[in-house]
Amino acid sequence: MNETPHTLASARTLWELVTRRAALTPGRPVLLQEDRALTFGDLRVRAERVAAGLYGMGVRPGTVVAWQLPTRVETVLLSLALARLGAVQSPLIPYYRDREAGFALRATEAEFFAVPGVWRGHDHTAMARRLGAPGVFEAYGTLPDGDPSVLPPPPAEGTSVRWIYWTSGTTSDPKGVLHTDRSLIAAGSCLAHALRLTPHDVGSMAFPYAHIAGPDYTVMLLLYGFPAVLSERFALPGALAEYRRHGVTVAGGSTAFYSMFLAEQRRRPGERLLPSLRLLAGGGAPRPPELYHAVVRELGVRLTHGYGMTEAPMITMGDPEDTPENLATTEGRPGEGMEIRIVDGEIRLRGEAVCQGYLDPAQTAAAFDADGFLRTGDLGHLTASGHLVLTGRRKDVIIRKGENISAREIEDLLAAHPAVTDAAVIGLPDPERGELLCAVLEHRPGTARPTLAEIVSFLRAAGLSVHKLPERLEVLAELPRDDTLRKVLKYRLRERFSHS
Repeated sequence: MNETPHTLASARTLWELVTRRAALTPGRPVLLQEDRALTFGDLRVRAERVAAGLYGMGVRPGTVVAWQLPTRVETVLLSLALARLGAVQSPLIPYYRDREAGFALRATEAEFFAVPGVWRGHDHTAMARRLGAPGVFEAYGTLPDGDPSVLPPPPAEGTSVRWIYWTSGTTSDPKGVLHTDRSLIAAGSCLAHALRLTPHDVGSMAFPYAHIAGPDYTVMLLLYGFPAVLSERFALPGALAEYRRHGVTVAGGSTAFYSMFLAEQRRRPGERLLPSLRLLAGGGAPRPPELYHAVVRELGVRLTHGYGMTEAPMITMGDPEDTPENLATTEGRPGEGMEIRIVDGEIRLRGEAVCQGYLDPAQTAAAFDADGFLRTGDLGHLTASGHLVLTGRRKDVIIRKGENISAREIEDLLAAHPAVTDAAVIGLPDPERGELLCAVLEHRPGTARPTLAEIVSFLRAAGLSVHKLPERLEVLAELPRDDTLRKVLKYRLRERFSHS
C-alpha cells in the first residue's frame, strides 16, 4: 500500500505510527537540536533500545511512569520508548515544583519518576527524593539502554488510557486528564492536515515537550515526514541562529510567541528576521485580530491560529488558504471527526480527540453531558461557514450592574493601541456594581505610558459600548504568564489588584 499522511493517521498506536514512518523514510531527519540530528530510522531503533533498558529496570505494560524533563532529544526518545512498552506515562511540566509534582505523583501512584537532575538551577532529583517518589532516575544526557530482543510485543490497540496529562492547577489542585494513543493521533492529525504541510518543511518545538502539544507535534512530524528544531529554552534573539541554520519554515506555539517574533522583527527594520519562515501557527490563548494583521504585514508570513485544550489537544485550526477575515477573527474549522455543539453559549465537544475523562471519576461525571459532549467552559459560536469564534470563558465574563461583559472583546480592541503589547481585562469586587472593569496593560517599550482617560477615549472611538468601558487602569512592564504556552495568569492579577 502507498502510505500517505491520511493513511498513516489510521495507525492504531503511536508506536505503530513510528514504525510505519521509519519504514517509509528511514534516512530523513526528524529531531534537530544544536549539533545533533536524529533520523526517523534512528528514532525507532534508539527508542526501542531505551524501551529495553526500561524493561530491565522493571517497567512493564501498564506500569505508571512519571517524567519531568525539558524539551530534548532524550525526552522524545524516553516518551516513545514508554509508548513502545505500553506503559502509562504522566508527563510533568519541568517548572512544576513540590506542590504540583507531589500531587501528580500521589494521584497517579507512579512507580518510576524520570527527572533531569539539576536543571536551570533547580535540583529535580533532590525534589523527587523529598517527595518520596519511587524509582527515581535521571534522564537528561543518558537514557536506559538494553537489547530489544527481551521486549514483549508492542501494544496492539490504542484505545486504552496510556497518558495522564495535567491541567495547570493555577487556583486549585491540577486535574489528571486521561488520553489514549488514538486520541493523541486524532488531535495531531487535525493539526497536521489543517496546516497544509509538506515533507520539505522544517518545524520547531519552542514549548515544553511535556505539554499536551508535545505528542500533537510529534504526530505531525511522523505523518508528514519532516524534521523539527527542538529548543530546550526558547528565547529571542538567542534561537534565531539555530532556526536560520536549519531553515525553519514553520514556527510559533501560542499568541505570546507570535508577539515575540513580531517584537524582534521591529528591532530590525528592513531586515527579514527569518528568510525561510513562511508560517506561524499555534493556539492555547486568544489571538487579537490586530496581532494577526501586524504579523502578516511586518513579518511577511502567514499566521494560522487554532483552539485546543489539555482535554482535546486540537479542536479547530485555521487553514493557511482561508480568507484574512476568517484567519484574523476565528479559530478555524473543526478537524475531521470533531463535533462542536453550542449550548447556552458554551462550547461542547465530542470526538476521538477528546480525552476519556479525569483521574477523579467525580470530575469526569461533571465534565460530560448526557450525550457524551465535554463541557469546555469556553464561550463562542459557529459562523455560517462553520468557523468557530471564541468570545471568552464563563469565568471570564464580568458581571457589572447585572450586565454580562466579555473580557475578550475589550482585550482585542486594546491590543490595537500603539502603547499596548498585551492586555488583560478582569473584574474586581465592587460593592455598588458587583464588579468593576479593570484593564491591565503590558506597556510597549519606547511609548508614552497610557492614562485611563486616553484608554477610555480610544475604546469609545473603536465603538465600544459605554457600559463596557474600564473604570480602572493598571500598567505593567510585563503581564504574569505561565511557563508553558506563556498564557496570561489572570488569577494573579485579580489577587494583586483586588485589595489595592
